[in-house]
Amino acid sequence: MDLIFYNGRVLTIDYQQQEARAVAVKAGKIAAVGDDSEVLALKSDMTTMVDLAGRTLVPGFNDSHMHLLSHALTAEKVDLRHCKGIEQVIAEIQDFIRKKRIKTGEWVFGWGWDQVFFNENRMPEREDLDRASLEHPVAIMRTCCHILSVNSAALKKAGIDRQPAKIRGGNVVTGLQGLPTGVLEEKAMRLVMDLFPPMDRDMLKELIKSAAEDFIAAGLTSVQTDDLTALGGKKSPLLVDTYRELELSGELPLRINLQALLPTMDELQYFLKCGYRTGQGSDMFKIGPLKLLTDGSIGGRTALVSTPYEDDPENYGVVVLPRSELKQLVRLAYENDMQVAVHAIGDAAVNMVLDVYEETTQNFPRSDPRFRIIHVSMSSPSILERFEEQNVIADIQPSFIPSDHVLVDRHLGLKRAAWTYRWKDFIERGIRLAGGSDCPVESYKPLEGIHAAVTRQDKNGNPPGGWFPDQCLSLEQALYIYTMGSACCTFEENIKGSITEGKLADLVVLSEDIKAAEPSMIRDIEVDMTIVGGNIAYSRYNIKNGF
Repeated sequence: MDLIFYNGRVLTIDYQQQEARAVAVKAGKIAAVGDDSEVLALKSDMTTMVDLAGRTLVPGFNDSHMHLLSHALTAEKVDLRHCKGIEQVIAEIQDFIRKKRIKTGEWVFGWGWDQVFFNENRMPEREDLDRASLEHPVAIMRTCCHILSVNSAALKKAGIDRQPAKIRGGNVVTGLQGLPTGVLEEKAMRLVMDLFPPMDRDMLKELIKSAAEDFIAAGLTSVQTDDLTALGGKKSPLLVDTYRELELSGELPLRINLQALLPTMDELQYFLKCGYRTGQGSDMFKIGPLKLLTDGSIGGRTALVSTPYEDDPENYGVVVLPRSELKQLVRLAYENDMQVAVHAIGDAAVNMVLDVYEETTQNFPRSDPRFRIIHVSMSSPSILERFEEQNVIADIQPSFIPSDHVLVDRHLGLKRAAWTYRWKDFIERGIRLAGGSDCPVESYKPLEGIHAAVTRQDKNGNPPGGWFPDQCLSLEQALYIYTMGSACCTFEENIKGSITEGKLADLVVLSEDIKAAEPSMIRDIEVDMTIVGGNIAYSRYNIKNGF
């Protein structure tokens, strides 16, 4: 054996053998799972021994939806997540320009602000950001990544002036006399984002490796990432080749499933013409589903809802992708062996996607397309019934709850708030769930997502008792969605997601017995070791000196 873990609590996520004490690894795969005595009998002089000393061993975590490149790029942006008001946003931008010595005329990027927590209770606008700088184009992204605020210099570069043209699937917000306020919603953001400096292959490699280091240290062994959000669909060959080069050179430390954001027929046809299809690749890097967006976010009040927002009675959200175009894209992907995963948050968007999925399968039956809806934030009773009937996967992000519970009540009202993030209801109906983070929208750390799923609280224990506590998941259910649930998304449940003989040896050692920990403390548990394919990719300790 190459590697043996013993004297611990092994949570296998395998219903045939739910717990064990020891695991043996050989040639990158799990060779044995059982008691200490039977597994230790397999050791040789060449075996690396890891005494778990009562710690927990779990399958490697698998993030079902995130943005790897966007996470890496946050290091180059002003971090506005902690800001409590627009004045603080302005001060942070000015401080960033000064410390980074950004030259006049160069772009300044920021991210993570949330007006829900601002003293002013409004979004930063052009005039606010002009106070931060008139000499630099400034663009700062809301935490949901569906709203961009910019200053006058950025508007000028983008050619956005009085009475701007209508944008399909987006909105340039205007104020008095038709002047743009500097707030851009959904596809209107591309008017500015398309002007950002491009990335070359070497830069992409460094960004990928930087993000991978963070993810491995958090126990992630697989990530399903939409990177074309940061690049655009025509850059897909550059991105695919970059990942493949990193894999061939041995510089890719975790498994990548690439979600392809291709929101137009031209982009999807180009992708297919390049020969890319879902499942193509290796166990380390693989082409994933077509990714589409139909609406925005609840926090930005751009999620598409069937009745207007409680605090904005004329607003039903934004149709980012009209039904007719969604239907064409889904059909083209479906007919060309591409899986489909669609972002839908509001109940009207979710129903639209379910309609299109249903029509597609009725016209072109297939045994297991594994259609997915990402986020599914709002799920009325009828939506739950449709998920069950259509066997669609709900790709959820438990970490949304700590930041969203306040704004959901405010924007949707209490009745619709009760429809929001109803994951226990999904499980009780047998609907398949997968767990992700939407990083950098929320933290990439799976233990923080598991904490949120189990407690439905933020790190400070709010709200007391949990937000709609009847929807709290058990620890076992939460672990499942971040392991086997996510593996099912990529048709890989037979090779990963549980500690089962013959599966890939993707494992995580936690710093303590997670089953014995108080639920409120789950987010504070450390990752002591991450193993990918039998190789120790990360360790907090030097195991030669004792683990």
